[in-house]
Amino acid sequence: MSEPAILSKEGDISTITLDDGKVNVFSLEMLESIQNCLDQVSKDSGALIIRGREGIFSAGFDLKTFQSGDAKKAQKMTALGMKTMHDLYTFPRPIIMAVTGHAIAMGIFIVCCGDYRIALEGEFVAQANEVRNNMDIPSPIMEVAESRIDKKHVYSVLYHADPYPFDKCIEAGLLDEIASSSDFEKRIMEKAEDLASLGHPHYAKTKQAHQRPLLEAISNALPA
Repeated sequence: MSEPAILSKEGDISTITLDDGKVNVFSLEMLESIQNCLDQVSKDSGALIIRGREGIFSAGFDLKTFQSGDAKKAQKMTALGMKTMHDLYTFPRPIIMAVTGHAIAMGIFIVCCGDYRIALEGEFVAQANEVRNNMDIPSPIMEVAESRIDKKHVYSVLYHADPYPFDKCIEAGLLDEIASSSDFEKRIMEKAEDLASLGHPHYAKTKQAHQRPLLEAISNALPA
């Protein structure tokens, strides 16, 4: 069985492609695979692209694990999901999220960890659907989401769990750009090459200074 997250490199641009053959749930296996990829990505040069598979970026955490009755595995998956979100949000080099389709639940929160978010034009939605599924949104995830979501849309996105068509996502702060199918790959590489040229450690230090007020809340949710 192939890994659900695959790392490739072209010059100083690294790409992690998420593809579990289905809807790219953040299962324990997917999260471990992402972590293995991140370990191999340069932290002091270049840029990182994270992309989904055709039609789907991610449908969020693996609900089958939550429903399996295996509390230990569910807790491990959740903890690794939080760590992955933290690692992406604080990554010292620019991350470009290539949103290839629907981004649901933890999927859209991972998108919010990117430094620039380009989505493929199409009949896709972003939705933080936790509340509609009778689930809470942990406060560290809320902190990251609120740092990106336009204040006018916080209630709709987080409290009401409304689905957002991609053409409404830029206004809401969930995406930065939408590209047509003919321009999508070009725009991803153009942006990655541009951001890869930003100097180190200046990018990392600027990012750290800006994120500092949020990091304590996020770190407190991680296992010791």
